[in-house]
Amino acid sequence: MPTDAVFLLGESREHPMHVGGLQLYEPPPGAGPDFVREFTDALISSDEFQPTFRKHPATIMGGITPMAWAYDDEVDVDYHVRRSALASPGRVRELLELTSRLHTSLLDRHRPLWELYVVEGLKDGRFAMYCKMHHALIDGVSAQKLMQRALSNDPDDPEIRAPWSLAKPKRKSSPTSRVGSLLRTAGSVAALGPSTVSLARAALFEQQVTLPFGAPRTMLNVKIGGARRCAAQSWSVDRIKSVKRAAGVTLNDVVLAMCSGALRYYLLEQNALPDTPLVAMVPVSLRREDEADAGGNLVGAILCNLATDADDPAERLQAVSESMRSNKKVFSELPRIQALALSAMNMGSLALAAVPGWVNSTSPPFNLVISNVPGPQEQLYCGGARLDGNYPLSAILDGQALNITLVSNAGNLDFGLVGCRRSVPHLQRLLAHLESSLKDLERAVGV
Repeated sequence: MPTDAVFLLGESREHPMHVGGLQLYEPPPGAGPDFVREFTDALISSDEFQPTFRKHPATIMGGITPMAWAYDDEVDVDYHVRRSALASPGRVRELLELTSRLHTSLLDRHRPLWELYVVEGLKDGRFAMYCKMHHALIDGVSAQKLMQRALSNDPDDPEIRAPWSLAKPKRKSSPTSRVGSLLRTAGSVAALGPSTVSLARAALFEQQVTLPFGAPRTMLNVKIGGARRCAAQSWSVDRIKSVKRAAGVTLNDVVLAMCSGALRYYLLEQNALPDTPLVAMVPVSLRREDEADAGGNLVGAILCNLATDADDPAERLQAVSESMRSNKKVFSELPRIQALALSAMNMGSLALAAVPGWVNSTSPPFNLVISNVPGPQEQLYCGGARLDGNYPLSAILDGQALNITLVSNAGNLDFGLVGCRRSVPHLQRLLAHLESSLKDLERAVGV
């Protein structure tokens, strides 16, 4: 498909175009010292590969072309599935440092575009899996769903299911991606016609909504290098719901305000907080109530005022809530074709980031993407090992040096942060700032 080619053509050493995920597991009770080895061997023994896990860019006349796919009849599973161990002392810090290096490296285009790492050596006895797949093969939401299908809600289920061996489910409608689908929307804006885009622009200016290119220039909105840094942590959904109920806002409003406070702490620490508020691009569902059971997914690119200029956490939360409410109202009142045009207009500048001088000479359309992805509500297991954490790791682009994505997971929200290693120093400090920001919100609303 042409969209597959876009992700392949847009990839460079500075812009790896894969999505990844880090999962933490607690071995089952009574598991012996060889459990992780046996777990990995069980994965490797799954030698049935669905087409998605067999394809890579075709080689034509001696060169690789991103315009066609080739399918390997024999997949070298020992190359794609790798077992490794952490250096002492085996903390989560060492795991995230390893994950950062793995998330940095490009996938080999001569082979199917995916890799899976099973990592042992955590001092608390847990082990991890890190998997990455090229965005040309799969989007982030689909990758999450695929991993969930490989798991079980039965702790006594001994089967270890390899994601690549699962048959593709019958497709009701294509799920919409996070970065991928929004870039597709941006790329298709021309097809909507100038009159439709004009109507969407008119709707914007008639309403008090957050406009693209109104975001301040910050240290996060620069050309990026090729190295990545990853950070991850979980927070209890109950804590966030308590703030939600006390403040009379949505759960996603609390998440955005939590991120807003953390970004404010971080930028103050770097002496880089702008006077005007940061703006986040937030993927949200545009589905109407009467379409709740219609299948598929419709996602819009909504811009949210994060109110990082406000010192009072309660004021920030209300400003975030009002921004999201008013912006979603505009989307809900637009005809669907205009809502898609508006999303494309909000996202369109990302396609121009590769133009020389564009990032440095224009105001950013927004400062970062914050995505909240639905995940499993019940506890899941793999071969009896309990899934403790499920951290999504997305791609970043020129002008967007930081991405925050979170997934709901059995009573927790699992945050995965990805930043440019050069442009976003001490990324892990954002985790402590997220906790401080949540505590600020709890105090502000009296919970």
